[in-house]
Amino acid sequence: LIAKSLVDVPEDVFVEKFDDGVIELEVAESDVGKVIGRQGRTARAFRALLSAAGHRANQRYTLEILE
Repeated sequence: LIAKSLVDVPEDVFVEKFDDGVIELEVAESDVGKVIGRQGRTARAFRALLSAAGHRANQRYTLEILE
């Protein structure tokens, strides 16, 4: 998982996918800034990857970042 390589506490990274296409990414409170990135660039990159994966699967995904 890409998010685990970005954070300081990879054992606190959890991903849950729901039927309506929502994907929740939960990280430690201290790592939220690293997952979001400067001006949201990293989060935007995650969403771009999900969009590309969803396009291949004919599905729309939404990323929610939780602490």
